Amino acid sequence: MPERNAAVEAAIEGELRLLDPAVRRSPELVGALLHPEFYEFGLSGRIWDRASIVASLAAETETGSRSTTSRMRGVQLAADLVHLTFDTENNGRRAHRSSLWRLTGNEWLLYFHQGTPFGAVEA
Repeated sequence: MPERNAAVEAAIEGELRLLDPAVRRSPELVGALLHPEFYEFGLSGRIWDRASIVASLAAETETGSRSTTSRMRGVQLAADLVHLTFDTENNGRRAHRSSLWRLTGNEWLLYFHQGTPFGAVEA
């Protein structure tokens, strides 16, 4: 069941920051939100690690717009783990997204992310 508590709110705030084009272009800002062991299964099927995603985002030359998010939900799975699910749309590309955020020290950091493309609007 989706819930809203301080941990879920912190994960949502971090996720929304990562969707901000200004944050995405800054290796320092992106790096501050990613767990040292971060990895991602991207929309393309590529597997990204922390270093490769930071470099790829920093190299993007398009200013781009922020993705529109919908259906963002979160649940705290353990004292140090939050699972978020949501959908994004950017320039007609839609994706279901799933993220795991881990409490590391005093900060919630993105540990894992997966994006899965979809076409039709689902109920």
